[in-house]
Amino acid sequence: MKDAPVVVQPPGTDGGRKVTIRGEYVGTAYHLLDVVEFLRRAGLPEANTTVDDPDLIEWRGLGPRAWTAAG
Repeated sequence: MKDAPVVVQPPGTDGGRKVTIRGEYVGTAYHLLDVVEFLRRAGLPEANTTVDDPDLIEWRGLGPRAWTAAG
């Protein structure tokens, strides 16, 4: 299995999650719609059903429904 082209880091202290696409930083997402917009801009599938696709997105630390800093 190849690596997912999109990587979303765990929430930072401000709740934002850094996003990379194909190894390049594209921005910080503060909610799921930000991730969808990054996918759209990169020409990747953007349907909400794709956010759970591990072949497309690697959610590090926490899944797509976590948007606040842990602890």
